[in-house]
Amino acid sequence: TVAQELEEEFGPGARASWKLHPPILRALGMQRKITLGPWFKPAFRLLYALRRLRGTALDPFGRAHVRKVERELLSEYLSVVKDLGSCLDRATLDLAVEIASLPDMVRGYESVKLENVARYRQQLEGLNVQMASRLRP
Repeated sequence: TVAQELEEEFGPGARASWKLHPPILRALGMQRKITLGPWFKPAFRLLYALRRLRGTALDPFGRAHVRKVERELLSEYLSVVKDLGSCLDRATLDLAVEIASLPDMVRGYESVKLENVARYRQQLEGLNVQMASRLRP
């Protein structure tokens, strides 16, 4: 069990805890992480069981701003890839690969991710201008 593994690695009486900063508490102005101990395991199990709701209308976290942006990004990216396919040739291949790999920069949690989305969109715009100039005869 997890308790046995903790004791083996850290000694008798070792306990696990999780430090979290849930978005709802951040939105309410809490600036610090909260510490959740073993008593919170049932809630973690519930969240794990509810994972099938992710991406559905019943997703309790799906209405958060960052989740909405993630869904927008997916449709934006599919559109970008479709457009790239229609103008792909030897002259545009390197630029198309660079554009197609831009989503790799969208990482992080919450505000970090949103900042990276802004950087992604800015770079995409610049690369699209370069692509358009290569396509002009």
